[in-house]
Amino acid sequence: MNLSPEQRAIRDVVREFAVEEIQPTAAECDENEEFPEDVWDGLAELDLTGMTVPEEYGGIDVDKMTYSIANEQVAYGALSVATALSVHCLATSCLAEFGDEEQKERWLPEMADGRPVGAFALSEPEAGSNPAEMSTVARKEGDEYVINGKKQWITNGKRADVIVLFAKTDRDDPRSVTQFVVPKDAGVEVGKKEEKLGLRASDTTSLIFDDVRIPADYRLTEEGKGLSAALHILTGGRIGIASQAVGLSQAALDQAIDYAEEREQFGKPIADIQTIRHKFADMQTKLQAGRLLTRDAARLADTGEEHQMAASMAKYFASESAVEITNEAVQIHGGYGYTTDFDVERLYRDSKITTIYEGTSEIQKKVIARNLLG
Repeated sequence: MNLSPEQRAIRDVVREFAVEEIQPTAAECDENEEFPEDVWDGLAELDLTGMTVPEEYGGIDVDKMTYSIANEQVAYGALSVATALSVHCLATSCLAEFGDEEQKERWLPEMADGRPVGAFALSEPEAGSNPAEMSTVARKEGDEYVINGKKQWITNGKRADVIVLFAKTDRDDPRSVTQFVVPKDAGVEVGKKEEKLGLRASDTTSLIFDDVRIPADYRLTEEGKGLSAALHILTGGRIGIASQAVGLSQAALDQAIDYAEEREQFGKPIADIQTIRHKFADMQTKLQAGRLLTRDAARLADTGEEHQMAASMAKYFASESAVEITNEAVQIHGGYGYTTDFDVERLYRDSKITTIYEGTSEIQKKVIARNLLG
């Protein structure tokens, strides 16, 4: 699928940044569970923190194809960084699409510059794949909303200062889900930081709302319109996650090739052994199929065509393929692949989350089947 000269230029610039600035510290950040804030500042300098912010508010407002390409290249450097960026962009997308003029002017220019960092608070301990079951409530009191509840699995939970929050305005009515923008300094408490299999440099926490008060004009959607807004934004977000899975897979494939061309067994590089060569053939085929599905979904989104099924197919296939490709990369490395001496071990651990967040593979298959069969 052909890219424009501008898209190729962005791809090359972000890939260079990923290789020179993100990859060198990725293993250390993973081990120490620390996010590389200097890398974040570099992303901001490249305007990537403003990708989903309109130009009049300081962003670059890229199309879905360009967003996909940038996500792929950042994930090539480290999935933890790409995840933090995509969630920030989810938050700015919500403000750009659903905010009024005053809300956009208040939040977007600074968020386009990377600070404050944004978070997207939808999931709860008992409401993941079915957000209509959420229990967080925003009760209207005069010219304020009072928020009570707990959100779970929040990327940028500790780092973020602006939270796009989804809460019911009526505890007993699943149709009352509404979208708000909540500054963390309104009294939001950051809960336990999760100890995770992968994505360890990206902070994932719970957020606790205990009588948190915000002005009524911090509401982003009409009452009851929040769930449809969330699902709309997540459809585009799934293209981003598919792109990240492709970037992660490309990194694993490249590193496995480098290793196989240097590692010798039976008097020759293992890249010359047919069994290994067949592994590479399978990995490349799955990688390219995932990339093409992802770019097709981005193309449909950019042309204004229905793309819900395409986004789910891309996310489902690319994420499941990422697990398979990184698994094979570890296998090609043999015993070394099971150690932290090589990055494929981290890539393998990181890959699994792409099949879970922003809709599990099971949810994606449900969406695909519903679009296909009704």
